[in-house]
Amino acid sequence: MTKVTAQLSVSLDGFYAGPRHEGDGDWLASAEAAAFFRVTRWAISAMAWRERQGFAGGEEDVNSDVIRESFEAAGAYVMGRRMADGGEVPWGEEPPFRAPVFVVTHRPRRTLERKGGTSFTYVTDGVESAVAQAKAAAGGKDVAVAGGGTLVRQVLAAGLLDELELHIVPVVLGDGLRLLDADLGLGHEEGIELTPTRVLHTPDVTHVRYTVRGRAPLVLDDRGRGN
Repeated sequence: MTKVTAQLSVSLDGFYAGPRHEGDGDWLASAEAAAFFRVTRWAISAMAWRERQGFAGGEEDVNSDVIRESFEAAGAYVMGRRMADGGEVPWGEEPPFRAPVFVVTHRPRRTLERKGGTSFTYVTDGVESAVAQAKAAAGGKDVAVAGGGTLVRQVLAAGLLDELELHIVPVVLGDGLRLLDADLGLGHEEGIELTPTRVLHTPDVTHVRYTVRGRAPLVLDDRGRGN
């Protein structure tokens, strides 16, 4: 059965990048980029990631296995416009996805065909439509929400996410773009329940996979009174 999944590297205090870069300056020189590359360094060093990018070398280890598994499981992707725009040139003519990608945007654009099986379809009628189109194109495999973090929050808040995997890096950033924040639109007595299904420890990062159970009211327990 097709699952909608998402994964993101985050710091110990929950940030996936530094403070948002605004303006026309070089993103690679920004605080946003510095923090982003700090929490994704484990992936860039992995052989499976480097192979998909067309690079040599890398470590063949648990981290590489996690990346290879995620690529193999995905039959289609959903992506935010900011990520798609930022990656279009660096990914080149043969992006690493090798599957249809559905880009959530307010700006229409014709489908962009690339080599290796990747295509970018620009969806202007909302995240629900993008997820539905990705499911139809996934061929029974998973739909991976590729990011960024704002899109992952939208999918989670809409109740469309089945599985979330956090790659928790042992660093405290103090400020930046946080994955889980008030944008989730939760009520004062409401939470999103998750069940951990796998934990993999490495020196550089801890991979925690959760099944998303959905929104639920927060109910005060009996505080140990046994009632």
